[in-house]
Amino acid sequence: MQGSIHYGEHVLPYEVRIQPGRSSQRVAIHVEPDGRIFVDAPETASEKEINQAVKVRARWIFGHVAAAKERLRHVLPREYVSGESLMYLGRRYRLKVTLAVDSLVTARMRGAFIEVLVPESDPNLVRLGLRSWFRQRARVVLTERVQLMAASLRWVSGTPPLRLLTMRSQWGSCSPAGRLTLNPQLVKAPRECIDYVVLHELCHLKEHNHTQRFYSLLEKQMPGYQAIKLRLDAIADSLLNE
Repeated sequence: MQGSIHYGEHVLPYEVRIQPGRSSQRVAIHVEPDGRIFVDAPETASEKEINQAVKVRARWIFGHVAAAKERLRHVLPREYVSGESLMYLGRRYRLKVTLAVDSLVTARMRGAFIEVLVPESDPNLVRLGLRSWFRQRARVVLTERVQLMAASLRWVSGTPPLRLLTMRSQWGSCSPAGRLTLNPQLVKAPRECIDYVVLHELCHLKEHNHTQRFYSLLEKQMPGYQAIKLRLDAIADSLLNE
């Protein structure tokens, strides 16, 4: 369900996510890193009640949307040339583009550099080489973290199936059937941020909602997760839009 409110001369559109199993009758409002607004509501809430709940928090919502747009304004497009900064597991590396005639497009880590070999000077080839390398690393790193963390949780039986999917504004999701989906861009984030996202999705295997029970479960497994989430939110725009 879609809706919108006015805040001054601004129109704030939002998407409502009805949650039948939601124990809390409170309407929860979330502003994503890209500025999108989501409203989680119990199935008993009427459209009027949802809209009123959003209006009450209009100032807070507008402030977060404006902050998200300001952060995105400073995200510069990548040119895929030597010297550009790259993030991997929270550490900063430099891109090195090496022309190797008759070679395949390949990427590798060499000290403080991530080197991409290309047969010709073409930024698109560099982009494809980097994307392939990061995806390969994401498959290894994220699979390992899911396996290790799942093994430590009593409500998880075996390792849940995992797929990688590049998303513009999400780090991960968990399907009702128990399949985890993680964004390969996550491999660029610090390890503690990776573990937070993995744990968040694994907690959904027990609490497939965003009720207080879910957050209590998350807090029990990772005390102080809120600080890690804030750290990830602060770098989300730069990582998701590379």
